[in-house]
Amino acid sequence: MFTQPFAVPALVLFIVAIPLILGVIPPNRLYGFRTKKTLSDADVWYRVNRFAAIAIMIASVVYALAARTWPYDRAAADNFSIWLVHLAAFAGPLVVALIVSASYARRA
Repeated sequence: MFTQPFAVPALVLFIVAIPLILGVIPPNRLYGFRTKKTLSDADVWYRVNRFAAIAIMIASVVYALAARTWPYDRAAADNFSIWLVHLAAFAGPLVVALIVSASYARRA
């Protein structure tokens, strides 16, 4: 699995999301989903970061499923098209997670 182009970043994001889901990261300017609203209210911080972390974990799982379904092989003739599939499977769900989390933060 670690031979896939975005496997390590997907795993790192999955692991980094765990403390946010557990609510052990207090409001700060370095780690978490940071907006004026989340930084100004601890309750909003924990709710939005839990939501964003779950979305990031789902995005990581989506990538893992795509990598398993369409494995990347550096030696293959069509490796660029498969790499693009991997990029879309990695970045697409993360962008959706960011947009949905930002929307959630505005409503919180």
